[in-house]
Amino acid sequence: MFRTLNTPALWAVTLSAAGILMVTMGARQSLGLFVSPLNTSTGLGVASISLALAIGQFTWGAVQPLAGAAADRYGPGRVLIGGLLLLALGSALTPFMSSTWGLIVSLGLLSAIGSGAGSFSVLIGASSQRLPLEARGTASGVINAGGSFGQFVFAPLLQSLIQLLGWIGAMWSLAVMTLGALPLVRVLASPVEPPAARDNVETSLWQSFQGAMTDRSYHFLNLGFFTCGFHIAFLVTHLPGEVDLCGLPSTVASWALAIIGLSNIVGSLYAGSCVTRYRSKYVLFWMYASRALMILLYLLAPKTELTFYVFAAGLGFTWLATVPPTAAIVGKLFGVRYLGTLFGVSLLAHQIGAFFGAYLGGIALTRFGDYSWMWYADMVLAAAAAFCNLPIREAPLTAPLARPAN
Repeated sequence: MFRTLNTPALWAVTLSAAGILMVTMGARQSLGLFVSPLNTSTGLGVASISLALAIGQFTWGAVQPLAGAAADRYGPGRVLIGGLLLLALGSALTPFMSSTWGLIVSLGLLSAIGSGAGSFSVLIGASSQRLPLEARGTASGVINAGGSFGQFVFAPLLQSLIQLLGWIGAMWSLAVMTLGALPLVRVLASPVEPPAARDNVETSLWQSFQGAMTDRSYHFLNLGFFTCGFHIAFLVTHLPGEVDLCGLPSTVASWALAIIGLSNIVGSLYAGSCVTRYRSKYVLFWMYASRALMILLYLLAPKTELTFYVFAAGLGFTWLATVPPTAAIVGKLFGVRYLGTLFGVSLLAHQIGAFFGAYLGGIALTRFGDYSWMWYADMVLAAAAAFCNLPIREAPLTAPLARPAN
């Protein structure tokens, strides 16, 4: 699986990107653990806190193409440093916020912009430009696994810190941990050797963007990714609430999130290897279809600790494992020169879905008293996402990885 990463330099680039993503995604995907203590401390209500987190989901996506474009134009070093500093600042300021608007500023804007600038579009774009073609699929899987490992580490760690230090101490600890990723930026700030790491045909950023906006396959890809965002944001924000509704202890939620992260390490590595062996659109089809099936099985199962852990393991296998095949399709369609920008646009679609997943979950709980309608909607959207990927125009694996002919 790892034979394409056959030099220390390739591993250095890949593991540095994975380490940064471990911190930014671990912090971001664990914020749902703070909803209940924030509500108790501020009295703002779950719907208001969900709104702040939902805006954060959208902001994280909105910054992706902008951060990707800045990294494509000026290099990823400054973008990553700025992102980590903003993420730390947002975490540090959150305990001082006692209103919905304050949480929107700290969690919905500062933390989200920071984690977005240190996330997939910049990291996968930067690493792809510094890696040979044959190593990119495996590297994207390893990088993605880094984000999942962050969730596996941060969810139980932050839950323990909340219990030990209170949510304020846990949030300040998160700010300090974020700064620990700064030394990893140096490897990804190294110069790119043109034109090998770029594309054979040089086009402008605007030309590439225009081409993507008129590409039917790109729109189908982004529609599927929209559902992925809806699904993930709903779960990371409201899984603790679902566990509470089932009368189970809060530790079940933290361990379920950790299991999702651990399972996705395996899923991400497997997805990275699948990208080199199968067409990515078929990989995505089976991932989304399996999610619809897993949700159906969860709804039919008794709500016990074991059910949550098995459900987490099953969903975790495809959790963010959609990233390597999605990025691979974008790279095949348009090349890697502006991959940070164009994959960033795909991530924006992902996070528009995430906004609705996080916010509507809070609305559903407030209005209906549970999340039943959200589960039904999530299952239908997952099935629709599976079929959205089939019409994508993807060249056979035996063909050169260039833009397929019409």
